[in-house]
Amino acid sequence: MKVIKSQFEFKGGVHPDYNKELARDQAIENLPVPEELAISMSQHLGAPAKCIVKAGDWVERGQVIGEKAGFISVLVRASASGRVKAVEKRLGPAGGKADCVILDTAAERPADVPAPSAGPVLAPLDWRTASKEDLLKRVEEAGICGMGGAGFPTAVKLNPPPAKRCEYLILNGAECEPYLTADYRVMLERAPRIRLGVEIMRKMLGGPAVRIAIEANKPEAILAMEKAFADIEGNVQIVVLPVLYPQGSEKHQIYATVKRIVPEPPALPIDVGCVVENVGTAAAIADAVELGEPLLSRVTTVSGDAVANPKNIQAPSGTKYADLVKFCGGEKVPPAKVISGGTMMGFAVSTLEIGTTKTTSGLLLLSRKKVFQYSSHPCINCGRCLRACPMNLNPALISKAVDANDIKAAEDAHVMDCIECGACSFGCPAYRTITQSCRRAKNSIRARIAAEKAKAAAAQAKQ
Repeated sequence: MKVIKSQFEFKGGVHPDYNKELARDQAIENLPVPEELAISMSQHLGAPAKCIVKAGDWVERGQVIGEKAGFISVLVRASASGRVKAVEKRLGPAGGKADCVILDTAAERPADVPAPSAGPVLAPLDWRTASKEDLLKRVEEAGICGMGGAGFPTAVKLNPPPAKRCEYLILNGAECEPYLTADYRVMLERAPRIRLGVEIMRKMLGGPAVRIAIEANKPEAILAMEKAFADIEGNVQIVVLPVLYPQGSEKHQIYATVKRIVPEPPALPIDVGCVVENVGTAAAIADAVELGEPLLSRVTTVSGDAVANPKNIQAPSGTKYADLVKFCGGEKVPPAKVISGGTMMGFAVSTLEIGTTKTTSGLLLLSRKKVFQYSSHPCINCGRCLRACPMNLNPALISKAVDANDIKAAEDAHVMDCIECGACSFGCPAYRTITQSCRRAKNSIRARIAAEKAKAAAAQAKQ
């Protein structure tokens, strides 16, 4: 296995202050199960899971409480045992509301409910002898989705259409978001699990070459992965990427590692022979197959200058943000801003009652010294957003179109190609909310398309 430096650098990108020193040296700690969990049915990309429990039900750890609701969907399992207090709409990390199972984990087990067996939730599999179909089924029944960003259903990604062959499996260990160190700690502490996950994925994908992508500012992680993969067979390389945000973006990582360009949507990485998976997802696959452990928890970085003790926490899905903060010793100073995720792509939240999901990579508490109130001003046509955009878009043009409520013009300017990385807003001297304008336009376009499909379906049903 080789360790090489990337020879390819994508256009655009920015260099924010990374602030990873706050949590990077903090080993992963396990959070005891909180007394109440808020387990969302929308923890992934695609259709939310369909809740199949009701208030008053007793559920066991690992029990399915939300069934898949479509091809692009992921089932949800209870991350602890307890009694369902309610099923209600709750605010999620990105601002929208979704059905949540409110689980009382401190409730007494009913006398007529026997204690579960001490064995694993799922029967462990021997990945070497298991078929591709059995491995894909295990990934699906374990409720695994991408843990690095959007949460795309992993079983779907690892089962490309017969006409499309995966030539490169790219393991995403870039973690380019400021403050976040969860993936970094997983690479340091669980590199053998990541390797096993890679071997399992490689079998499912028919034996592609493997490229492990890690930014150059993580030398300890590079060494840990080099050691874990030292004797692996086949075409496997660690690719050291330049420190440039958004290096963790799927399309840009493909270019930086194998110099392949993913065409415009609806094209996907598999169209250029690539599948990209996060390091945390790889470790979760290893646990699901070898240990029979579904994806019931994940590592989340809790950081920022307003939290007493920044940490990397393995927490059950549905853990409320307030419990994460409490586990970190509470607030050092009153936070002026709380962000779910990182500072570039994360979402400001107004409450700590939000429950974690399979994609909750970070929670940031920032003091007034780290944030400031600003007013957005007219565009000065400086071109900084054009130079920063890694997707070769014209963010200024899109932003002006949205300001004028001309969503068609924004669509014509390819706003749907925007990855919402925030690089344009980061460099704007006029403090324009360009990324938010792109999100607004994309939501309007999606709503219009959905309405058109519904209208067409209704018309067809009448025929």
